[in-house]
Amino acid sequence: MHRFFVRPGTYAADRLAIPDEIRHQLRDVLRARPGTEILLLDGSGTQAHCRVVDDAALEVVERGAASGEPRHRLTICQAVLKSDHLEDVIRSATEIGVVAVQLIISERTIVRSISEQRLARLRSIAREAAEQSERGAVPEVHAPVPLRSVLGPECVVLYERLGGHHLAALPPPHRMLIGPEGGFTGAEVEAAAGAGSPIAWLGPRILRSEHVALAAAAVVLSAAGEFA
Repeated sequence: MHRFFVRPGTYAADRLAIPDEIRHQLRDVLRARPGTEILLLDGSGTQAHCRVVDDAALEVVERGAASGEPRHRLTICQAVLKSDHLEDVIRSATEIGVVAVQLIISERTIVRSISEQRLARLRSIAREAAEQSERGAVPEVHAPVPLRSVLGPECVVLYERLGGHHLAALPPPHRMLIGPEGGFTGAEVEAAAGAGSPIAWLGPRILRSEHVALAAAAVVLSAAGEFA
């Protein structure tokens, strides 16, 4: 059954017009016919099993709690990456079960700002990935903030050169900080340690920046029992 995220309140009534944001995909791409059943989600933790009435309307068959959301709420703080690498991070983080991505500007970040259009594109990717992976909500993608604003005891910093804790040996954190292509500077690592952020590493092999979030999230969510 195809899943679509819609605006809150969309399926409050038992019969509704096909929402504008899914009309093209439903009618022109999927060529849905009367009787076709779909699932609508509004990101609030609920979902509605709906049936196509005609080319303009849906009827609600059943409402219920949305499934597919992790119990462990993990946010990835990701330094902005070049090109389409950031899109890969958003997509894979959504699929694995991350609940939010906070974009970060660090000393070695090459892309220093993100336009509203680019941010909208990243949020659209999160939405598409959430639909594909049968999530119950779309992860938030937050505009970039300075690295130092996210440091603290609750935020684990992934840094492969210090020989700190192995990530798998720590209690599953709720926030992780991942660097850009050139990694963190020594001053940034010192600032993180000074702010109380645990420093951790993934293992003896060095991953590309766009692959770290997926690997680290898999370690944390597995330790938290999300794949049990």
